[in-house]
Amino acid sequence: MANYNLHSQTNVESETVIVNGKHLYFEKYGIGDPLIFLHGYGLSSKSWKSYVKDFSRDYTVYLIDLPGHGKSDYLHGDLSVKAVAGELNQMLDQMGLDKIKAVGFSFGGDILYQLALINPTLITAMISIGSVGSWTIADFPQLKQSFTFENRVQYKWLIEAQTSEEQVRILMEQFQNYTIYLTNEELQQIKCDVFIISGDDDPGVGLHEIARAKKHLAHVDIWILPNVAHGAHTGSNKETFITRAKLFLSNTK
Repeated sequence: MANYNLHSQTNVESETVIVNGKHLYFEKYGIGDPLIFLHGYGLSSKSWKSYVKDFSRDYTVYLIDLPGHGKSDYLHGDLSVKAVAGELNQMLDQMGLDKIKAVGFSFGGDILYQLALINPTLITAMISIGSVGSWTIADFPQLKQSFTFENRVQYKWLIEAQTSEEQVRILMEQFQNYTIYLTNEELQQIKCDVFIISGDDDPGVGLHEIARAKKHLAHVDIWILPNVAHGAHTGSNKETFITRAKLFLSNTK
């Protein structure tokens, strides 16, 4: 059942959808064509709330708590980016959405690439921030060692995004299973318009991978920000991101 309240002077509808026995939470703002926002690993839909006002003027904005995150049910079994994308596809189907535009940060971006493969006609345009669809924890041994429940106090942003300590524990443990890779052939299968945004100091997105995506994606724009790390859409870059994102989305079908 939907709940209605007021957030940032914008009417919001919040609801849960059940997929594979899991409750998946989303919030809905504005009126217009559907625009989906997906958060990074260990975050939640709250990380996108300050962007709602700008985008909900032109779109129906959906902020989704991905499986295991925020107000959605905990992860069950080993983390699989492909499986999460599959559950999101089922969620969107239940919500009656068969054509969307989408924005994904990091983990959310990785999921969008998989979603585009699972359901090729679903996404008409996507913005991928800090992600080119391929990433593995194995390439970051120091992060693999430090990103643990025992060290959770070092990751205050993750704790603040979740609803319980148990949820934090599961997410941190399952991060050890984070691995996904897009082959050249899979990149070529993605036909929607793609806008890749990355900081040139982002340790998780190599410029060689951006070049590979540019070579094999059918329709791609790229924006690389100098002296910027992982959250290229945040901080002093936020307003420019909003302007460029809205321009890209408005120029796609």
